[in-house]
Amino acid sequence: MLVPKIVTALKGYNREQFLGDLVAGVIVGVVALPLAIAFAIASGVTPDRGLWTAIVAGFLISLLGGSRVQIGGPTGAFVVIVYGIVQKYGIDGLTVATLMAGVILVGMGFAKLGTMIKFIPHPVITGFTSGIAVIILSGEIKDFFGLHMGVVPADFIGKWLAYAKGVAGITPSAIAVSFLALAIIVIWPRVNRRIPGPFVALIVTTVVATVMHLPVETIGTRFGGISASVPHPQLPHLSLVQITALVGPAFTIALLAAIESLLSAVVADGMIGGRHRSNMELIAQGVANIASPLFGGIPATGAIARTATNVKNGGRTPVAGIVHSFTLLIITVFAGRWAGLIPMATLAAILVVVSYHMCEWRTFLAELRSPRSDVAVLLTTFLLTVFIDLTVAISVGMVLAAFLFMRRMAEVTNVRALTQEFDDDAPDPYSSDQNAVRLRQIPDGVEVYEINGAFFFGAAETFKETMAAIAGKPKVLIIRMRDVLLLDSTGMHALKDVVHRSRKDGTAVLLSDVHMQPLVALTGSAVLEEIGPKNLFSSLDDALRRARQLVTPPPTQQQIEAIAD
Repeated sequence: MLVPKIVTALKGYNREQFLGDLVAGVIVGVVALPLAIAFAIASGVTPDRGLWTAIVAGFLISLLGGSRVQIGGPTGAFVVIVYGIVQKYGIDGLTVATLMAGVILVGMGFAKLGTMIKFIPHPVITGFTSGIAVIILSGEIKDFFGLHMGVVPADFIGKWLAYAKGVAGITPSAIAVSFLALAIIVIWPRVNRRIPGPFVALIVTTVVATVMHLPVETIGTRFGGISASVPHPQLPHLSLVQITALVGPAFTIALLAAIESLLSAVVADGMIGGRHRSNMELIAQGVANIASPLFGGIPATGAIARTATNVKNGGRTPVAGIVHSFTLLIITVFAGRWAGLIPMATLAAILVVVSYHMCEWRTFLAELRSPRSDVAVLLTTFLLTVFIDLTVAISVGMVLAAFLFMRRMAEVTNVRALTQEFDDDAPDPYSSDQNAVRLRQIPDGVEVYEINGAFFFGAAETFKETMAAIAGKPKVLIIRMRDVLLLDSTGMHALKDVVHRSRKDGTAVLLSDVHMQPLVALTGSAVLEEIGPKNLFSSLDDALRRARQLVTPPPTQQQIEAIAD
């Protein structure tokens, strides 16, 4: 249903719920302040772009979204891809890529692809999420230790080599601020859970650094002051060639936004016992990512941590998300000029904590005890994210997971000769079934084979090899398909080859127990023409009846005369 959740959430809305949403929205807005600034700086853009992303995109995601409690804004997942786009294409390139991603997301919503999250394997999600966390952490080393060095290389190995060379330039005061911020973030929840630790750390360290005149780099010394004026919407100027080159990054942004927002919505559903509208959520994410760059913002999506904070503090409708946006707007307009005093070391400490929670190391270690194929997908996605590129990591991870899944499906699909089991002492696993072959009389010259599992291109070769190994040339070959729920074109082609070869050998081929999907696939196909519609049966008994007719020789003239006498 493509109706924003706010339409139904406000039915029966009362003063008590408004107060709950108001408190939750203000708290989440305070939580979002340092994160929006930190994510923007880590992405290679100015801090105000992160703030306006949280304000504009956060408002639209709550207003139009399909979740009651989703909080939108910049997140750590985008840091890697945004930084790469900015370095290669500049701010105008990022704006265009984000706009294109917004259009893609809207299209995905209208195409009803909101359930796509079900088709992303968990090892792929864990792999690239953990990889992003490692990259964020490695990008904050310079500011965390106050290293005096030039521009940090973009690649992972280059970063750490540069850090090793610049280790002599550590600033003790920056380390002191970083560890003070870390201590406050870790300890503060034991004192008060209402006021967020990152916000307290930001205020305390800023005051300490300012009052004590500590020689640490601040937002002001690196970027200048944050403007309190609302930015005017503007479109970038790029050539068609540049726009074409940004199609890949745009799809990456769209895919990340879709994955993270739907994951966040699922987590929120579990916390409030609700059910989000996935397609409407994608449309809202698309609209937000179209509007955000027009006001100088960066890509946005649903933020799991901020959404959880919203729920824990009493937010139950999209009103809380809207209040969160207005809270940020008020802070930015009336207190934005003070943001220039925030130490870079404080923001680095906040992102170190974010990367720690984002890496989900316990989940990562648990995945290492999964089947080897899943471990291969996990490590491949993780290593490609860290050392190569996020786009490549997701693409390769998905393709590898798909191939491994197909291999598993092919392995569990088998073809066995049921008639040969009459000669074995082992019991038929289907003997307790009313449709067991052992309960039926199989005429001489008839062979019954059964396909178990999906009959698709991965299993087609196994089928052909098994059929080619049939000893002798039976008069009738019955292929039982009661456990075949999927038949694709390659499977039909393999079936046609077997029927054609059997017919040359004088063997009639009958199909029995054909389910709906295979039946629909066979209808009108060349396979059905090869077999003949009269040789297609819904049950084994019907197929055996037809087989008896084919193997029983017609009576001789002498037998006919004897019957007549």
